[in-house]
Amino acid sequence: MTDFTELVDLAAEALGGTVLAANDEFFAPKEALLKPTPAEWREGAYTERGKWMDGWETRRRRAPGHDWAIVHLGAAGVVRGVVIDTAFFRGNFPESASIEACTMEGARSADELMGASVEWRTILPQSPLMGDTRNAFALDDHGRVTHLRLNIFPDGGVARLRVHGNVVPLPVPDGDERVIDLAAIENGGYSVVCSDMFFGHRQNLIMPGRSTHMGNGWETKRRRGPGHDWTIIRLGDSGVIERVELDTDHFKGNAPGACMLEAMHHPGASADALVDAASPWTELVPRSNLQPHARHHFDTTPGITATHVRLNIYPDGGVARLRVFGHRVRTRPK
Repeated sequence: MTDFTELVDLAAEALGGTVLAANDEFFAPKEALLKPTPAEWREGAYTERGKWMDGWETRRRRAPGHDWAIVHLGAAGVVRGVVIDTAFFRGNFPESASIEACTMEGARSADELMGASVEWRTILPQSPLMGDTRNAFALDDHGRVTHLRLNIFPDGGVARLRVHGNVVPLPVPDGDERVIDLAAIENGGYSVVCSDMFFGHRQNLIMPGRSTHMGNGWETKRRRGPGHDWTIIRLGDSGVIERVELDTDHFKGNAPGACMLEAMHHPGASADALVDAASPWTELVPRSNLQPHARHHFDTTPGITATHVRLNIYPDGGVARLRVFGHRVRTRPK
């Protein structure tokens, strides 16, 4: 993976990411940092405190120090890169920024995280920023983290913060055979590659909850030639698959006509190996007709242990969510 922005946004609101605290948010609220939509500009819009800005913006600092905001990641994991987006902040962006991280399991209050006993470590050293720019920083960090502290020097505005990385759930006990959604992002699942995602991103398939609208699923362009569309998902753990749920919620005139699912046990396989036509895929769910705007439940071929599944849709269209239920057959390395 060369482009870290293809990885999951660990801080995404859809995963439960929140901005717990900030030392100042005079001009614009801290919560805007994690909005899922790109920042917008409203010409001539003002509040009682100044120009309306779509982001987090602090007042002009007149004393030593710097401003900060603490973020609870929606999914704990290893951070591979961050984007500090200063969209539309042109004369009021911070000169530089740094990011610290800590690991504190469970729900933690802002007061706890600001306590002297919390061990913060720097994952992004103080780095210069440009205004009205997606400032992207690849990171070489390998620790599992649950919270971040964004520091801006000395003050100013940041439109959005994106925290891309690999989800790392807590290890599971030996012999734990609870049935879970092995493909879910929060359980470590990841959509590795797909044939097309013109209208909707492939990761939407394995996000939590029901989809909220048609743009919240995976949707391909209209196919004008032979073939069909597909996506390959790496399961969070190797597991025995028991059943599958496929939801075409909101796709009313553009659902696929049919689907088929395959499985493979190939730990550590690269994207190229998974796509290779010679790869040994096993049928998990035979080709089955789909209905628009409906939840579909499929029993699977018994006894299949897999690390990856491939969803094939015929010939194209949109799928809101895919759930792959089963039990783990190994524990996650500590």
